[in-house]
Amino acid sequence: MDKKYFFQGGEDEMEFMPIIPLNEEDDSNADEQTIPSEIPILPLRNTVLFPGVVIPITVGRDKSIKAVTDAYKADKLIGVVAQKDSTVEEPTVADLEEIGTVAKIAKLIKMPDGGTTIIIQGKKRCKIESIITDEPYFKATIKILEDTILKDDADFAAMIGSIKDLAGQIVGLSPNLPSEAAIILKNIENPSFLIHFVSSNLSSDLKEKQRLLEISDIKSRAELLMNLMQTELQYAELKNKVTTKTRAELDKQQREYFLQQQLKAIKEELGGDNVAEVKEMQKKAESKKWTAAAKEMFTKGIEKLERMHPSTPDYSVVYNHLDLMLDLPWSEYTEDKYDLKKSKKSWIMIIMACKKSKSASWNI
Repeated sequence: MDKKYFFQGGEDEMEFMPIIPLNEEDDSNADEQTIPSEIPILPLRNTVLFPGVVIPITVGRDKSIKAVTDAYKADKLIGVVAQKDSTVEEPTVADLEEIGTVAKIAKLIKMPDGGTTIIIQGKKRCKIESIITDEPYFKATIKILEDTILKDDADFAAMIGSIKDLAGQIVGLSPNLPSEAAIILKNIENPSFLIHFVSSNLSSDLKEKQRLLEISDIKSRAELLMNLMQTELQYAELKNKVTTKTRAELDKQQREYFLQQQLKAIKEELGGDNVAEVKEMQKKAESKKWTAAAKEMFTKGIEKLERMHPSTPDYSVVYNHLDLMLDLPWSEYTEDKYDLKKSKKSWIMIIMACKKSKSASWNI
C-alpha cells in the first residue's frame, strides 16, 4: 500500500482515504485463497466496495464488530454489502443489497474509544444466496460472480483511455483531490482495477455505484462509468464556474470598499466634505422627469462629484453643470396663445403709449 486519496464512506459515515495497493490484480491471484461458500456479512451504510480496492472502515455496531473480529481470527474473509437505505441503524435481511464483494481484512485496529477500524481489500464480486443466521451477526451462503474478460477489444481500450482522460479532468476541477491523483490514474495498467478504483471514488449516489457493481460484463460497466463521469465532470465544471464568478464578485466588492475607505480618508485629511451638497442634488433630481440620456449623464456627474474634493479646480465645473441640469425645465411646458388679432391690438396700444410719453422715436 503506497498512496492515499480522498474518499467518503465507511460504516459510520466517516471520510477516509482509499489506498492504491501495489498489486493491482482484482482477483488476488498471488495467494489464491479459497473463498468459502458460507461467510460473515458486514453491512455498510455509505459505501459500495469494488474488487481490488482497498479502503479503511470504522466499525461501530456491536454486530459488525463481532463479525469482523471473528473473521479476522479465522480466514480474514468477510462479505461486504451495501444497505439499501443508509439511514437504517439496525438493518434486517430486507435492508441488504443482494450483490456485494468478498473482502479480505488486511488489518484490524482497536480504537481507544472502543470502536474498531479495519483495512479491507475487495476480492471477488458475490451474490447472497441465503442468510443462514442474523445472530450474533449476519452469516450467508454466497455465490462468486465472475467478470466477463475482454481481450484485444479496440472499443474497450478506447473506453479505458477516455476514463483516464475524464478522471484527469475531474481531478483538475476538484480542490479536495491532489493533482498527483491524475498521474497515478494514468499509470494504472489493469483495466478492471482502473474501472473499480474510479467507480469507488465517484461522487455519484449509492444506487449508481451499486448498479456498476452488479454489471458482470466489464465493457458495459465501463460504458456506464463513462456516462456517470460525464455527469460528474459537467457538475464539477459548473461548480467551478459558479465558485470563480462568486470569488470575482467578492473581490470586486472588497476592492470597491477599500477604495471608498481610502477616498473617505483622503477627504478627511484634506478637511473638506461635499456629502451634503451631493445629497441635496440627488433629492432634487428625484422630482425631475429625465430622459434616459439625461438621467445617465446626471448619474455619472454625481458619481464623479462624489470622488472629487471641493477644493479641486474641476469641482466647480462639474457642480455648475449638474446645477444647471437641475434648473432646466425637463418635460415642463407652458400654454402659448397664438391669437394674431389680440397680438396686433396689444402692439398698437404699446406704440400709442410710447408716442404720448415721447420717451422713444418710432418709424411706422
